[in-house]
Amino acid sequence: MSLLRIYHNPRCKKSRAGLALLTENAPAFEIVDYFKQPFTHETLAALIQKSGSTARDFIRTQEDDFKLHYKGKDLNEKDWIDAIVSNPKLLKRPVVETDDGAVWADPPEKLLTLLHKKQLES
Repeated sequence: MSLLRIYHNPRCKKSRAGLALLTENAPAFEIVDYFKQPFTHETLAALIQKSGSTARDFIRTQEDDFKLHYKGKDLNEKDWIDAIVSNPKLLKRPVVETDDGAVWADPPEKLLTLLHKKQLES
């Protein structure tokens, strides 16, 4: 079975919209509430690498914790990943992962591109 996973925050409107869209368009997938199942540095680093982006690209800059602790700082990739691992509210969401890719699904329709690619490869 091929991988299809959504990293979801049930308290986030955009994450709920992404989950709804995934439910409508995918027969089976795994839901990971990353507040109940926290990321390790290694798993988050691998996910970000799969996306082709940087950890900084996955940071929610409107969060109060970002403004208080990280705004204006020039951190390296490892330190940005550590920031998200220690404070998961900083992660942009939802993030959808397949065997060979990952996408920050905002707007949620971005995940359709990943699903379409996955269907073509099946």
